[in-house]
Amino acid sequence: MNAVRSALFALVFYSGTLIAVLVAFPAAWLGQRPLTAVTHGWARYHRWCARLLLGIRSRIEGRPRQGPTLVAAKHQSMFETIEMLLILDRPAVVMKRQLTDIPGWGWVARRYGVIPVDREGGAAALRRMLKAAREALDEGRPIIIFPEGTRVPPGEKPPLQPGFAGLYKSLGVPVVPVALDSGRLWPRSFVKRPGIVTIRVGEPIPPGLKRPEVEAEVHRAINLLED
Repeated sequence: MNAVRSALFALVFYSGTLIAVLVAFPAAWLGQRPLTAVTHGWARYHRWCARLLLGIRSRIEGRPRQGPTLVAAKHQSMFETIEMLLILDRPAVVMKRQLTDIPGWGWVARRYGVIPVDREGGAAALRRMLKAAREALDEGRPIIIFPEGTRVPPGEKPPLQPGFAGLYKSLGVPVVPVALDSGRLWPRSFVKRPGIVTIRVGEPIPPGLKRPEVEAEVHRAINLLED
């Protein structure tokens, strides 16, 4: 049954995603507000598909902090990458550059204001990432980063990637850690399982801490649901 529901979700959601990308092209030319409306509509559509077709819904614990902050979240599935668009106010998401090179979708994502990161690009790539991040903060937007660098299975606690410490030191804003357990229901395999995804928003961590200290605090906080 879960395999059938997962296949139906893939058919319905990705068909709708294609339509959303096509609508986003003219919206992007009209300005940020129309593009944001389309993006949030697509995220709500994803939430609807997850709930109605997969039986997956989210439960938020804690109070999401809006405005210019650095949100450091656990990453276990595609679910939270889209759900966070609705939990936060116009977040700018740090993502690998290869995703922004996807024809069509990548152009729309860049217009929305995602922050591409080239892990092989060295110092020049880091400077571009920091410039884009500062522009997002100047617009009052929170920045989402998945500091472990990639999607990880439940139970795994890899060390944080160095890009997080670079952003934290350079931006000088509080860090809001987010723990979640979406991987229990939304594994790397095709078949998803129904249930509730817990998204736990931690207390803000102030700027100005030394790198080992802030990394230890964030690593502990985003892995609270792994114990």
